[in-house]
Amino acid sequence: MKPPVFLDRDGTLIVEKNYLRDPEQVQLEDTVIEGLAMLQAHGHPLIVVSNQSGIHRGLLTEADAHAVNARVDALLREQGIEILAWYLCPHGPDSACACRKPSPGMALQASREWGLKLAGCFVVGDKRCDVELADAIGGSGILLMTGHGRNDESWARASARPVFGEFRDAARFIVA
Repeated sequence: MKPPVFLDRDGTLIVEKNYLRDPEQVQLEDTVIEGLAMLQAHGHPLIVVSNQSGIHRGLLTEADAHAVNARVDALLREQGIEILAWYLCPHGPDSACACRKPSPGMALQASREWGLKLAGCFVVGDKRCDVELADAIGGSGILLMTGHGRNDESWARASARPVFGEFRDAARFIVA
């Protein structure tokens, strides 16, 4: 089995809408379908790991977050993309939890539940915390310039992290 690819949701798979709670506002990022299809065809398990601090902040409920996940999953399934599992952290940035990225809690849970080896995995996201999650689990982090990616671009480039403008290019890097 190929190593898993852990995927951020907002700003990576879907267009960033800041604390999205309405499934009808879900819009896939450009080239996501093509990139996910490429990863899937090469045998990489696909797992979504998403910080959802809007729950902690009272801006959306956990049910709202799950409804958005279900909408994204439905859009992906319509295109033949199968996400193995969805994980979210409902805590805020100052919470002392083990699940909020860059902490490895969600990835470790996926590893236990699905029998996945984390060594050599990939994490794709639009924030530094996504890339740093990869460090915490022995993987490679990839920063996308979608969503909030520009905020962490100089850090990523200075630390020799792969940076790509769109999802398809990150997928090509992974399967190369």
